[in-house]
Amino acid sequence: MKNILILCIVLFSIKEISAQKVVQKEAYEYFLDFFSSSDPNIRNIAHSYIKNNWNESFEILAVETLYFIKNPKDSIKILALLQKKTDKNYGYNYNSWYEYIWNKTAAYNSNYYKFKATLHHYIDYKFSRYFLNREQQSTIRLDEVRWGGVVQDGIPPLRNPQMITAKQATYLKDDHIVFGIAVNGDVRAYPKRILAWHEMFTDTVGGIPLAGVYCTLCGTVIVYKTNKDGVQYELGTSGFLYRSNKLMYDKETQSLWNTLWGKPVIGPLVGKNIELEYLSVVTTTWGEWKKRHPETSVLSLQTGHQRDYNEGVAYKDYFATDNLMFNIPKNDKRLKNKQQILAIRLPDQTEENLAISSKYLRRKRIFKHKIDNHNFTIFTDKSGAHRVYFTEDIEFSDYDKGVEATDNNGNTWQLTEDALIHTTTKQKLARCPAYNAFWFGYQAAFPNVTLIK
Repeated sequence: MKNILILCIVLFSIKEISAQKVVQKEAYEYFLDFFSSSDPNIRNIAHSYIKNNWNESFEILAVETLYFIKNPKDSIKILALLQKKTDKNYGYNYNSWYEYIWNKTAAYNSNYYKFKATLHHYIDYKFSRYFLNREQQSTIRLDEVRWGGVVQDGIPPLRNPQMITAKQATYLKDDHIVFGIAVNGDVRAYPKRILAWHEMFTDTVGGIPLAGVYCTLCGTVIVYKTNKDGVQYELGTSGFLYRSNKLMYDKETQSLWNTLWGKPVIGPLVGKNIELEYLSVVTTTWGEWKKRHPETSVLSLQTGHQRDYNEGVAYKDYFATDNLMFNIPKNDKRLKNKQQILAIRLPDQTEENLAISSKYLRRKRIFKHKIDNHNFTIFTDKSGAHRVYFTEDIEFSDYDKGVEATDNNGNTWQLTEDALIHTTTKQKLARCPAYNAFWFGYQAAFPNVTLIK
């Protein structure tokens, strides 16, 4: 009798421990059961738990589970539950689900970081490092961070790429688009037809370590100095997006960086006052750049990768319409999504931020304005390329849409990539860093930007 009593106590204790284990299981783990378990009974238990314990923080877990799940029966059950609990009928329109969530106050809790890390670990084990134990190391909403469809560096950056002379670049035609930079006399052109396949290059140009980042989705090429306060950051393509803008990562800490801000936004580097300095990039034609800079070097087709580098091939369908591949919380309809703007900001001096319509600037080949009480003038050449200079109180009356401008006193000035130079006195007016972007992507990154159109 005593032995039977002991056995009953032991069995009761086992049941209690099992019950405690169920209670101790975190809610996000039930969503992960749809990926980690092949047992339909476990997935049914997960569905029941989610249904009976639903709260608002489950919405993003359900949407991301639905996005990646492969089992059709589970997918139908989760979608039905999601639609019933939210009273929204978006079906498998994920952009609508994300927009619904993003336009509310964030409802996820700290365990969402663990969910995100584990879920994306199934795609690339490196992804888990972006999100594990990051709940106190983020300056952006985590539910706005979306996987872009590739593994880490799945779009391979060009590292120390081979450059050739302008004469050797017989593969380029004069009307092909290039991104031009000049650093300490080192003049280079990066054709869009090549860079669109790689979205980043890292190199030393003019003795300065740089990373050129091309976010094809938001039409932005930004060149950053990658040495900050004596630390050299080796950047790459994370595989993730924030508001349709690619997030970079640094190899040392696996922190995620916002491309348009030049700052780490998730990970160990957050809060360390790191912001990379950026340089001017000219979006122009090969013919115009070569004419101005016959000494320029240019990317070779010998990249070490097999791609169709013909003009206009990469992202052809995306560039052909105003539709977005990945949505943003809200679309500002003052301009079309992919209408180009010129971005003017001085982040080390002011929060003021200007986006000037490129279409507007093409109608006004000389445009004067100010930022943080600094007067600047934008000159737009025949190719539609913009160059910006701090012009103090000097007013300009004429510009030949090439390399020469005339001020109101009849003095002529030469436009160079470093400065605007008085042809007689050799006075120099410094270049103001600027770059082009699609309106939708830039406005999403800087909602308070001032638009001039």
